[in-house]
Amino acid sequence: MNDQTPIQDGPNAPQVSPGSGLPPEELDRMTDDIIAALKTVYDPEIPSDIYELGLIYRVDIDDDRNVAIDMTLTAPGCPVAGEMPGWVENAVAAVPGVQSVKATIIFDPPWDQSRMSDEARVALDMW
Repeated sequence: MNDQTPIQDGPNAPQVSPGSGLPPEELDRMTDDIIAALKTVYDPEIPSDIYELGLIYRVDIDDDRNVAIDMTLTAPGCPVAGEMPGWVENAVAAVPGVQSVKATIIFDPPWDQSRMSDEARVALDMW
């Protein structure tokens, strides 16, 4: 999929590549449910979810409802780097209609605090 648009406005909004064969109302529901699922995943060292931290860079939903996620970490040496993609995959796999999920950690572009939402800034007292 080549068409990438933010799934919401804001510094932490990942790019979404929607499946062109999906009805718009189903794509909207799946997108909302995927965001809700991502918001259940937390870095154990940070009291904010990975979505609000801006760690999700891209969500691709193909015509067969397979989901590919590009994500990053706050630091390359994060102690849960090996586990976090599995947490993301498990959370998103529970979304009704999702056939499969693959989360990939990338470091380009590097994460920085400007990607955090206002909600994450409040939780971390980082203004």
